[in-house]
Amino acid sequence: MSSPVALITGASSGIGLALTQHLLRKDYHVVMADINPPPASAQLPTARTLFVKTDVSSWDAQASLFSQAFSWHKRLDFAALNAGIDDRDDIFNSVSHSASRPPQKPNMATFDVNLYGVYYGTKLFAHYAALNPIPGGKIVITASAAGLYALPAVPQYSAAKHALVGLTRSLAPGAAAHNITVNCICPAMVPTGLAPPGLMEKFPKEHITPMSTILRAFDELMDENANKNGECVEAAVQDLFYRTPPEPMGESQKWMEKGAAEFWTETYRQRNMGFVNANSKP
Repeated sequence: MSSPVALITGASSGIGLALTQHLLRKDYHVVMADINPPPASAQLPTARTLFVKTDVSSWDAQASLFSQAFSWHKRLDFAALNAGIDDRDDIFNSVSHSASRPPQKPNMATFDVNLYGVYYGTKLFAHYAALNPIPGGKIVITASAAGLYALPAVPQYSAAKHALVGLTRSLAPGAAAHNITVNCICPAMVPTGLAPPGLMEKFPKEHITPMSTILRAFDELMDENANKNGECVEAAVQDLFYRTPPEPMGESQKWMEKGAAEFWTETYRQRNMGFVNANSKP
């Protein structure tokens, strides 16, 4: 049986590079997607890695990435949708206090990369996972602790990561019907290049999360025997916390969260099939 194939976005640095090296040690073939190539110092085996320069905010770029990834070994078992950037706009500090100087259109690249890029990757993975020798596979999304708590310094980033937590929990039930699991990791402060210059030097060392904790979270979510789906794992220092959604408030909300599922599912299934049929027309 051939080795499993993983696709990792944001693979040339930080969590993505560490995960690449980790999976190579587990006998995976790894497709590395990033704007920049991996550093030569990583000394990655060329026979078991495939680098594809990719802007994940572009549907066309990701479509090409996944096509190349599947063509490499005719299978795609796992996707780590990990690429991310921090804020590219500031609302309140850009106020001009002049009626003659209205604000410029904001830079929304953070959402394009962190949210839309993940949605694109999930849709493409679902397509190619259905073509696997045994249809199905696993997706792990890199969200953030900023997707569980407010982070006022980077509201775009925090909003996008909150969205990924909701996306994970909402996609998981439908994905299960296609033998796909969707989970996410919510790392606390991890020493990567995402942090602005000087932050890591000032950050209290006792509150920094080592990469080993992040890799342990990936291992748990990728474990074939665990069958985890829809999980959001907060990775903080040495701990992994499996975070559950807030408890519904009041009897009506309890019913909306549990009992109304069949109403939502059936109604939207009928509506969404219209999208599918419209999009499949030549």
